[in-house]
Amino acid sequence: MAKFNLFSEESNKSPLARFWRKFKSNHPAVVGLWLFSAFAVLAAAAPLIAPYGVNQQHSEALLIPPSWHEMGDVRFILGTDDLGRDVLSRLMNGATYTFGLSIVAALLTTVIGVVVGTFAGISRGIRSSFLNHLLDITLSIPSLLLAIIIIAILGPGLMNTVWAIILALLPQFIHSVRNLIVTELNKDYITAFKLDGASNWHILSRGIFPNIYEHIVVIFTMALSTAILDIAALGFLKLGAQPPTTEWGAILAENLGLIYLAPWTVGLPGVLLFLAVLSTNLVGDGLRQVLKARKAD
Repeated sequence: MAKFNLFSEESNKSPLARFWRKFKSNHPAVVGLWLFSAFAVLAAAAPLIAPYGVNQQHSEALLIPPSWHEMGDVRFILGTDDLGRDVLSRLMNGATYTFGLSIVAALLTTVIGVVVGTFAGISRGIRSSFLNHLLDITLSIPSLLLAIIIIAILGPGLMNTVWAIILALLPQFIHSVRNLIVTELNKDYITAFKLDGASNWHILSRGIFPNIYEHIVVIFTMALSTAILDIAALGFLKLGAQPPTTEWGAILAENLGLIYLAPWTVGLPGVLLFLAVLSTNLVGDGLRQVLKARKAD
Protein backbone atom coordinates (compact mmCIF):
# COMPACT_ATOMS: atom_id res chain seq x y z
CA MET A 1 0.00 0.00 0.00
CA ALA A 2 2.86 2.37 0.82
CA LYS A 3 4.45 1.72 -2.55
CA PHE A 4 1.12 2.36 -4.27
CA ASN A 5 0.70 5.66 -2.41
CA LEU A 6 4.22 6.71 -3.32
CA PHE A 7 3.55 5.92 -6.98
CA SER A 8 0.26 7.85 -6.85
CA GLU A 9 1.92 10.93 -5.34
CA GLU A 10 4.62 10.84 -8.01
CA SER A 11 2.07 10.53 -10.82
CA ASN A 12 0.01 13.41 -9.39
CA LYS A 13 2.93 15.82 -9.58
CA SER A 14 2.96 18.31 -12.43
CA PRO A 15 5.29 17.58 -15.39
CA LEU A 16 7.42 20.57 -14.37
CA ALA A 17 7.78 19.23 -10.80
CA ARG A 18 8.80 15.78 -12.07
CA PHE A 19 11.22 17.42 -14.51
CA TRP A 20 12.84 19.49 -11.73
CA ARG A 21 13.09 16.43 -9.44
CA LYS A 22 15.07 14.56 -12.08
CA PHE A 23 17.14 17.60 -13.03
CA LYS A 24 18.23 18.45 -9.47
CA SER A 25 19.54 14.90 -8.97
CA ASN A 26 22.30 15.89 -11.41
CA HIS A 27 24.52 17.99 -9.13
CA PRO A 28 26.85 19.40 -11.84
CA ALA A 29 23.76 20.55 -13.77
CA VAL A 30 22.40 22.32 -10.67
CA VAL A 31 25.76 24.07 -10.15
CA GLY A 32 25.66 25.05 -13.83
CA LEU A 33 22.12 26.41 -13.38
CA TRP A 34 23.22 28.57 -10.43
CA LEU A 35 26.17 29.91 -12.43
CA PHE A 36 23.94 30.49 -15.46
CA SER A 37 21.41 32.37 -13.31
CA ALA A 38 24.19 34.50 -11.79
CA PHE A 39 25.45 35.48 -15.25
CA ALA A 40 21.90 36.26 -16.38
CA VAL A 41 21.30 38.54 -13.36
CA LEU A 42 24.70 40.17 -13.89
CA ALA A 43 23.93 40.81 -17.56
CA ALA A 44 20.64 42.47 -16.63
CA ALA A 45 21.74 44.48 -13.59
CA ALA A 46 25.44 45.21 -14.22
CA PRO A 47 25.02 48.95 -14.97
CA LEU A 48 23.18 49.36 -11.66
CA ILE A 49 25.53 47.42 -9.37
CA ALA A 50 28.97 48.10 -10.91
CA PRO A 51 31.07 50.12 -8.41
CA TYR A 52 32.55 52.46 -11.06
CA GLY A 53 31.82 53.66 -14.56
CA VAL A 54 33.25 51.43 -17.29
CA ASN A 55 35.48 54.19 -18.65
CA GLN A 56 36.09 56.04 -15.38
CA GLN A 57 39.84 56.49 -15.02
CA HIS A 58 41.86 56.70 -11.81
CA SER A 59 45.19 58.25 -12.78
CA GLU A 60 46.67 57.51 -9.34
CA ALA A 61 45.86 53.78 -9.64
CA LEU A 62 47.35 52.45 -12.87
CA LEU A 63 47.81 48.67 -13.14
CA ILE A 64 46.85 48.02 -9.52
CA PRO A 65 46.74 44.22 -8.94
CA PRO A 66 43.69 42.50 -7.38
CA SER A 67 42.97 43.35 -3.73
CA TRP A 68 44.27 40.01 -2.39
CA HIS A 69 47.73 40.85 -3.76
CA GLU A 70 50.13 42.54 -1.34
CA MET A 71 50.22 45.58 -3.63
CA GLY A 72 46.45 45.55 -4.20
CA ASP A 73 43.88 48.13 -3.16
CA VAL A 74 40.53 47.26 -1.55
CA ARG A 75 38.86 49.97 -3.67
CA PHE A 76 39.57 47.86 -6.75
CA ILE A 77 38.75 44.24 -5.91
CA LEU A 78 39.97 42.85 -9.25
CA GLY A 79 42.56 45.56 -9.87
CA THR A 80 42.82 48.18 -12.62
CA ASP A 81 44.10 48.27 -16.20
CA ASP A 82 46.74 50.49 -17.80
CA LEU A 83 44.31 53.43 -17.95
CA GLY A 84 43.28 53.10 -14.31
CA ARG A 85 39.85 51.67 -15.09
CA ASP A 86 38.30 49.28 -12.58
CA VAL A 87 38.52 45.72 -13.96
CA LEU A 88 35.54 44.45 -11.92
CA SER A 89 33.22 47.16 -13.28
CA ARG A 90 34.30 46.50 -16.86
CA LEU A 91 33.86 42.75 -16.52
CA MET A 92 30.43 43.15 -14.93
CA ASN A 93 29.30 45.41 -17.76
CA GLY A 94 30.88 43.01 -20.25
CA ALA A 95 28.38 40.35 -19.18
CA THR A 96 25.64 42.49 -20.74
CA TYR A 97 27.36 42.26 -24.13
CA THR A 98 28.91 38.79 -24.17
CA PHE A 99 26.29 36.87 -22.20
CA GLY A 100 23.22 39.07 -22.67
CA LEU A 101 23.57 39.51 -26.43
CA SER A 102 24.33 35.79 -26.77
CA ILE A 103 20.97 35.02 -25.14
CA VAL A 104 19.25 37.47 -27.52
CA ALA A 105 21.00 35.90 -30.52
CA ALA A 106 20.14 32.36 -29.38
CA LEU A 107 16.48 33.28 -28.75
CA LEU A 108 16.09 34.91 -32.17
CA THR A 109 17.82 31.91 -33.74
CA THR A 110 15.36 29.64 -31.93
CA VAL A 111 12.29 31.54 -33.16
CA ILE A 112 13.49 31.74 -36.78
CA GLY A 113 14.92 28.22 -36.70
CA VAL A 114 11.69 26.67 -35.43
CA VAL A 115 9.61 28.46 -38.08
CA VAL A 116 11.91 27.63 -41.00
CA GLY A 117 12.73 24.15 -39.68
CA THR A 118 9.04 23.34 -39.37
CA PHE A 119 8.42 24.56 -42.91
CA ALA A 120 11.35 22.44 -44.13
CA GLY A 121 10.06 19.41 -42.23
CA ILE A 122 6.53 19.49 -43.67
CA SER A 123 7.59 20.53 -47.18
CA ARG A 124 7.78 18.02 -49.98
CA GLY A 125 9.07 18.02 -53.54
CA ILE A 126 11.26 20.76 -54.99
CA ARG A 127 11.04 23.06 -51.94
CA SER A 128 12.19 20.29 -49.62
CA SER A 129 15.02 19.29 -51.95
CA PHE A 130 16.18 22.91 -52.32
CA LEU A 131 16.19 23.51 -48.55
CA ASN A 132 18.04 20.25 -47.89
CA HIS A 133 20.79 21.07 -50.38
CA LEU A 134 21.09 24.62 -49.05
CA LEU A 135 21.41 23.31 -45.49
CA ASP A 136 24.04 20.75 -46.54
CA ILE A 137 26.15 23.51 -48.09
CA THR A 138 25.95 25.87 -45.11
CA LEU A 139 26.48 23.08 -42.55
CA SER A 140 29.82 22.28 -44.17
CA ILE A 141 31.11 25.69 -43.01
CA PRO A 142 32.02 26.09 -39.29
CA SER A 143 29.80 28.64 -37.54
CA LEU A 144 32.68 30.98 -36.62
CA LEU A 145 34.01 31.00 -40.18
CA LEU A 146 30.51 31.65 -41.49
CA ALA A 147 30.13 34.52 -39.00
CA ILE A 148 33.47 36.00 -40.16
CA ILE A 149 32.30 35.84 -43.79
CA ILE A 150 29.06 37.61 -42.87
CA ILE A 151 30.96 40.26 -40.86
CA ALA A 152 33.17 40.83 -43.92
CA ILE A 153 30.00 41.68 -45.84
CA LEU A 154 28.17 43.68 -43.14
CA GLY A 155 31.23 45.31 -41.59
CA PRO A 156 32.52 45.14 -37.97
CA GLY A 157 30.37 46.30 -35.08
CA LEU A 158 28.37 44.92 -32.19
CA MET A 159 24.94 44.71 -33.82
CA ASN A 160 26.39 43.30 -37.03
CA THR A 161 28.06 40.67 -34.86
CA VAL A 162 24.69 39.66 -33.38
CA TRP A 163 23.15 39.27 -36.85
CA ALA A 164 26.21 37.39 -38.05
CA ILE A 165 25.93 34.97 -35.10
CA ILE A 166 22.21 34.45 -35.78
CA LEU A 167 22.80 33.71 -39.47
CA ALA A 168 25.73 31.42 -38.61
CA LEU A 169 23.72 29.40 -36.05
CA LEU A 170 20.54 29.12 -38.14
CA PRO A 171 21.59 26.26 -40.48
CA GLN A 172 22.32 23.84 -37.62
CA PHE A 173 19.15 24.86 -35.77
CA ILE A 174 16.96 24.51 -38.86
CA HIS A 175 18.54 21.14 -39.64
CA SER A 176 17.89 19.85 -36.09
CA VAL A 177 14.27 21.05 -35.99
CA ARG A 178 13.61 19.66 -39.46
CA ASN A 179 14.88 16.23 -38.38
CA LEU A 180 12.68 16.32 -35.27
CA ILE A 181 9.62 17.22 -37.36
CA VAL A 182 10.31 14.51 -39.95
CA THR A 183 10.79 11.91 -37.19
CA GLU A 184 7.48 12.82 -35.55
CA LEU A 185 5.60 12.85 -38.87
CA ASN A 186 6.45 9.18 -39.37
CA LYS A 187 4.89 8.10 -36.07
CA ASP A 188 1.52 6.37 -35.72
CA TYR A 189 -0.20 9.10 -33.72
CA ILE A 190 0.33 11.54 -36.62
CA THR A 191 -1.37 9.06 -38.94
CA ALA A 192 -4.29 8.98 -36.50
CA PHE A 193 -4.45 12.78 -36.57
CA LYS A 194 -4.54 12.76 -40.38
CA LEU A 195 -7.25 10.07 -40.51
CA ASP A 196 -9.24 12.25 -38.14
CA GLY A 197 -9.09 15.09 -40.68
CA ALA A 198 -6.84 17.35 -38.59
CA SER A 199 -5.24 20.37 -40.28
CA ASN A 200 -1.48 20.83 -40.46
CA TRP A 201 -1.65 23.54 -37.77
CA HIS A 202 -3.63 21.25 -35.46
CA ILE A 203 -1.12 18.43 -36.00
CA LEU A 204 1.79 20.76 -35.26
CA SER A 205 0.30 22.54 -32.24
CA ARG A 206 -1.43 19.58 -30.58
CA GLY A 207 0.75 16.69 -31.70
CA ILE A 208 4.30 17.53 -32.75
CA PHE A 209 5.36 20.59 -30.73
CA PRO A 210 4.34 19.16 -27.32
CA ASN A 211 6.65 16.21 -28.08
CA ILE A 212 9.67 18.14 -29.32
CA TYR A 213 9.76 21.35 -27.27
CA GLU A 214 12.14 19.80 -24.73
CA HIS A 215 14.55 18.90 -27.52
CA ILE A 216 14.33 22.48 -28.79
CA VAL A 217 15.33 23.72 -25.32
CA VAL A 218 18.42 21.48 -25.45
CA ILE A 219 19.29 22.76 -28.94
CA PHE A 220 18.88 26.30 -27.59
CA THR A 221 21.49 25.69 -24.87
CA MET A 222 23.93 24.36 -27.48
CA ALA A 223 23.29 27.41 -29.67
CA LEU A 224 23.81 29.72 -26.69
CA SER A 225 27.14 28.11 -25.84
CA THR A 226 28.31 28.56 -29.43
CA ALA A 227 27.03 32.15 -29.50
CA ILE A 228 29.04 33.09 -26.38
CA LEU A 229 32.24 31.71 -27.89
CA ASP A 230 31.63 33.25 -31.31
CA ILE A 231 30.80 36.73 -30.00
CA ALA A 232 33.93 36.68 -27.84
CA ALA A 233 36.05 35.32 -30.70
CA LEU A 234 34.85 38.03 -33.09
CA GLY A 235 35.53 40.67 -30.43
CA PHE A 236 39.02 39.26 -29.87
CA LEU A 237 39.68 39.36 -33.63
CA LYS A 238 38.47 43.00 -33.64
CA LEU A 239 35.67 42.09 -36.03
CA GLY A 240 32.93 42.40 -33.42
CA ALA A 241 32.64 44.84 -30.52
CA GLN A 242 35.13 47.68 -30.83
CA PRO A 243 37.04 49.35 -27.95
CA PRO A 244 36.15 50.81 -25.53
CA THR A 245 33.11 48.46 -25.52
CA THR A 246 33.48 46.11 -22.55
CA GLU A 247 32.66 42.87 -24.37
CA TRP A 248 34.88 40.15 -22.86
CA GLY A 249 36.57 39.18 -26.14
CA ALA A 250 37.31 42.84 -26.91
CA ILE A 251 38.76 43.29 -23.39
CA LEU A 252 41.05 40.31 -24.01
CA ALA A 253 42.26 41.80 -27.30
CA GLU A 254 42.72 45.26 -25.77
CA ASN A 255 44.84 43.96 -22.86
CA LEU A 256 46.74 41.22 -24.66
CA GLY A 257 49.94 43.30 -24.58
CA LEU A 258 49.73 43.40 -20.78
CA ILE A 259 49.68 39.63 -20.31
CA TYR A 260 53.09 39.58 -18.58
CA LEU A 261 52.90 42.97 -16.86
CA ALA A 262 49.29 42.71 -15.63
CA PRO A 263 48.05 39.14 -16.20
CA TRP A 264 44.78 39.75 -14.32
CA THR A 265 43.56 42.03 -17.13
CA VAL A 266 43.71 39.07 -19.53
CA GLY A 267 43.15 36.08 -17.23
CA LEU A 268 39.93 37.28 -15.57
CA PRO A 269 37.95 37.81 -18.81
CA GLY A 270 39.14 34.38 -19.93
CA VAL A 271 37.93 32.79 -16.67
CA LEU A 272 34.50 34.41 -17.05
CA LEU A 273 34.22 33.15 -20.63
CA PHE A 274 35.14 29.66 -19.47
CA LEU A 275 32.57 29.73 -16.66
CA ALA A 276 29.81 31.11 -18.91
CA VAL A 277 30.33 28.38 -21.51
CA LEU A 278 30.77 25.71 -18.81
CA SER A 279 27.53 26.69 -17.04
CA THR A 280 25.59 26.62 -20.31
CA ASN A 281 26.99 23.22 -21.25
CA LEU A 282 26.28 21.79 -17.78
CA VAL A 283 22.65 22.94 -17.95
CA GLY A 284 22.34 21.52 -21.49
CA ASP A 285 23.88 18.25 -20.34
CA GLY A 286 21.43 18.03 -17.45
CA LEU A 287 18.50 18.64 -19.78
CA ARG A 288 19.71 15.91 -22.15
CA GLN A 289 19.99 13.40 -19.29
CA VAL A 290 16.46 14.21 -18.10
CA LEU A 291 15.16 13.67 -21.63
CA LYS A 292 16.91 10.31 -21.85
CA ALA A 293 15.45 9.27 -18.49
CA ARG A 294 11.95 10.26 -19.60
CA LYS A 295 12.32 8.20 -22.78
CA ALA A 296 13.46 5.22 -20.72
CA ASP A 297 10.40 5.59 -18.47
